[in-house]
Amino acid sequence: METNQKTVVMNAGKMNFDGSMDFQSLSPDTTVYDDTRPDEFIGRIQGARAIVTKELPVTADLIEQFPDSLQLIVEAGTGFNNIDIEAAKKRGITVCNIPAYSSERVAHTAIMMMLCLSSTMQVQLKMLANGDRSNFTEHLKVPHCEVNGKTLGVVGAGNIGGQVVKVAQSLGMRVLICKRHQGTDTETIKYVSFEELMKQSDYVSLHCPLTADTRHIVNADTLKLMKPTAFLINTSRGALVDEAALIEALQSGTIAGAGLDVQEQEPPAEDNPLYTLDNVIMTPHMGWKGYETRQRLLAIIRNDIQGFFSGKPVNVVSD
Repeated sequence: METNQKTVVMNAGKMNFDGSMDFQSLSPDTTVYDDTRPDEFIGRIQGARAIVTKELPVTADLIEQFPDSLQLIVEAGTGFNNIDIEAAKKRGITVCNIPAYSSERVAHTAIMMMLCLSSTMQVQLKMLANGDRSNFTEHLKVPHCEVNGKTLGVVGAGNIGGQVVKVAQSLGMRVLICKRHQGTDTETIKYVSFEELMKQSDYVSLHCPLTADTRHIVNADTLKLMKPTAFLINTSRGALVDEAALIEALQSGTIAGAGLDVQEQEPPAEDNPLYTLDNVIMTPHMGWKGYETRQRLLAIIRNDIQGFFSGKPVNVVSD
């Protein structure tokens, strides 16, 4: 029976920014690093049986250099496009992820952005920060509209997208869904093509994984399909959107605005126009970072590791 339980957490700081997560609970032999540079990676995993990463690039070149002791990679999130799965399989390394740990929190982030954009909240807050109280002393200076009766287009209706649909229905919204496996239409939900969803929606919310097929699924051509009054919401992966095309669409009025919890480059460059555009709400990939969400994340990471060590792996994405 394998006795080695050495586990290395490669970039705990990305998850444990407030010090609330006890990674020592993962295994009896756990080493925790706040962050790891590519040139430090191999040296830190010598003798390890399992490693934990959070959106850290694990390339084929790195995997080829892994010690023979390394049998498990746990990606501390639902998406795992940062790991070369084929290279891991060639080395006989199992890759696990953390499904459904943040569905509600990420969905609520998307809904929050939609509600804030409907009231131009980002401009209202900026006005107050600049000492402008005219919304109070005179009359409301910014657009302010209802979301009930509006159409929400959801691209990808898995765990997170499904939660968005649930909340949107409670707000009285009509819902369009584009997904790989079409469901059955109801009175308030219709399954449509991606093109029809982009044309008909007042809000488009992205919840699909990042793959070769979905990279830049929102681009200059598909943005032109949207209504000039429509808003784009992305809480999934930044590279689903061609950011340069989005900036152009936001600046030219092709679409009304965007709520972005993820960006094509994280963090965005200091001179990225998205920081200062009045029709953009941008947050630092915070959807999954709620306190309760991260405690749930830690528990599932522990289950992934202990399940593998006991010969009963769970949440395997490398089969």
